[in-house]
Amino acid sequence: MRKILFTALFFPAMIVVNAQNITQQLQKAYQQFADDSQLKHAISSFYVIDAATGQVVFDKNSQIGLAPASTQKIITAATAFELLTPDYGYKTWFYMNGGMKKDTLKGDLIIKGTGDPSFGSSRYESSTRKETLETILDIFKLQHIKYISGDIIIDESGFETNSVPTGWIWQDIGNYYGAGAYALNWNENQYDMILTGGAKEGDPVTLEKTDPELEIHSFINELKSGAKGSGDNGYIFLTPYNDKGFVRGSIPAGAQNFSISGSLPYPAYQFNHELQQALSAGGIEVGGKFRTSLEFQISKEPLHYTDKPFNFIISSALAKMVDWFLKKSINLYGEAFIKTIAYEKNGFGSTDKGIDILKNFWKQKGIDPEELNIIDGSGLSPEDRVTTHAQVEILKYARKQSWYTYFYNALPEYNNMKMKSGTIKDVKAFCGYQKAANGKEYIFSFLVNNYSGGSSLLVNKMYKVLDLLK
Repeated sequence: MRKILFTALFFPAMIVVNAQNITQQLQKAYQQFADDSQLKHAISSFYVIDAATGQVVFDKNSQIGLAPASTQKIITAATAFELLTPDYGYKTWFYMNGGMKKDTLKGDLIIKGTGDPSFGSSRYESSTRKETLETILDIFKLQHIKYISGDIIIDESGFETNSVPTGWIWQDIGNYYGAGAYALNWNENQYDMILTGGAKEGDPVTLEKTDPELEIHSFINELKSGAKGSGDNGYIFLTPYNDKGFVRGSIPAGAQNFSISGSLPYPAYQFNHELQQALSAGGIEVGGKFRTSLEFQISKEPLHYTDKPFNFIISSALAKMVDWFLKKSINLYGEAFIKTIAYEKNGFGSTDKGIDILKNFWKQKGIDPEELNIIDGSGLSPEDRVTTHAQVEILKYARKQSWYTYFYNALPEYNNMKMKSGTIKDVKAFCGYQKAANGKEYIFSFLVNNYSGGSSLLVNKMYKVLDLLK
């Protein structure tokens, strides 16, 4: 009996000792990390809790807002799962503003976008550019449309014209990772620029073509050839709705078929261009023009059509998009999700309104809105500020939800740990879940801002601290 009583008393004490041990180990490792010369002018925050009990295991600066880079995506993804649901599908609608007479549409045909970031994306078999255009041809054939007497109009009026969040920097927005979110997106709003390097360092670079061929563009090519093996140091500077841009930086000397990727300045125009080609090849004539709702807005023309659509295209489920969003860190998806939340809740897709809804949702769950001082959905902006406490609380909340399996599986793996990474200039971040060898499960967030030196060196030092959770 005494033996049983001793065991019963000893076991809880052992748990406390183990908890103290991991805390002490983390304190020692973190202090060594913070004292490193790479952190001399930096600030970092590290917060760890026991996933089962919520007990704080380690806390350093957990209430200090820091730039989270792409770890902010876990906040957007969790909010999208809650407010849109994993099964949510984007619909692209087809309307007429005229009647059919035999095989002729006497009027305009309107395609209304609602923000689908996967429209024309090669990541999904059913929604590649080719498949999407073929689906549209099939929709026309179902209506027996062979001739449209009026215009084909892309209606983007459900989303704001401000496609790029305030706070994104000039160096980012012309490149693929800086693509804005529109009511109608196309090919993830991306194109490739195919280049040939000069024979030697310093020689001009030849711009061979773009893939796909851009509907409208004019580039001033200022690229130079760098040293052989120097890699991609080319940047595209092209703002939304513009047709003139610059290409600067360098690619390796002697490089053949070298590509850098840019963001489409106006996806609706590119989609119109490719749709026009597809309709012509499919034997469908258009008597009018290809127009967008932005043109109507500029000219102050009313855009009228029947309230009843005659068909639609639906996207893959949100859960599948979140998988790509977190694993490949696609910024476009985060911006689309934020605007979609506003569109579904308030009827208009706006980044600012979507963020207001996001912050209010987490406020109801006990998180101070000031801990989520964000201006976009992807973390690309260097102006974003998030606390590690808020990130861990959101990860803790996600763990108890019906959609957690989708969320957890979507997280990438780094250092044999299930966690999202984040990187922008002088910012490195990780947050996620870890199950230790002893069965303990931890939730953590680790943010570092304004470090010096190479990022790979810093990452290895961060891993050394995180390894204690294994």
